[in-house]
Amino acid sequence: MTLLLLPYPKIQPEIFSIGPFAVRWYALAYIAGLLIGWQIMRRVCEQPPKVLSREKIDDFLLWAALGVILGGRLGYVLFYKPGFFLENPLQILLLWEGGMSFHGGLLGVIAAILAFSWKNGITPFLLSDLVALVTPIGLFFGRLANFINGELWGRPTDVAWAMIFPRAEPAVPRHPSQLYQATFEGILLFLLVLAVWRWTDGRRRPGLITGVFCMGYAVARIVGEIFREPDSFLGFLAGDWLTMGMVLSLPVLAFGAWLAVRAYRNAPVTTP
Repeated sequence: MTLLLLPYPKIQPEIFSIGPFAVRWYALAYIAGLLIGWQIMRRVCEQPPKVLSREKIDDFLLWAALGVILGGRLGYVLFYKPGFFLENPLQILLLWEGGMSFHGGLLGVIAAILAFSWKNGITPFLLSDLVALVTPIGLFFGRLANFINGELWGRPTDVAWAMIFPRAEPAVPRHPSQLYQATFEGILLFLLVLAVWRWTDGRRRPGLITGVFCMGYAVARIVGEIFREPDSFLGFLAGDWLTMGMVLSLPVLAFGAWLAVRAYRNAPVTTP
């Protein structure tokens, strides 16, 4: 029995609008994640082993933003609704209506890291470790935006903190799974990679922090999917438990484990 039903805070998706121009929480979440992550990268990039100058980090910001946005959108198109977007290709451009994939964004950022590293003659995994350190911040803000938009809600439940999401059908108490995922993928994952960065020799082992991030994210996402209602257009892929988010997280988990093993098999970087 539900002991307490928390009211869902009905926050307008638009912060403000001027004529046809509107600023939405969803867009602000991406901007906040990029800007805060950029500032942290500028502060730690010159710690040993020095990877890039602050000026190079400034240059990389645009590459990272393009990787996140283009990769995230194309990933959503290809992984989740290929049939719909094949019939409605112009809908791909309507980013403000939502529809981004973390796994697609991850591939986009990987492409950006590889291209930027090649151009600047640096080890890609040293740059990816910096990116992995700050990525949970963007994930945190993104999940909060999901909650504000009243999307990606949880499965029906009778826990004391359940909520009724206005857009969910049927209108029954559900897990606020967006907040769970903001905690798992954002706060806890950030603390994990930060601990590896500060209190181990992980920063001197190219790829280790990236591997820890990938494994941590995969586990956090799979756990979060247990409470999240699967997308209505996909449903469960098997039984009443397996979701697309879980399936896409398995190769991320395997890739992270490979990176961690590889990092410890190689000698640590000794540059200042």
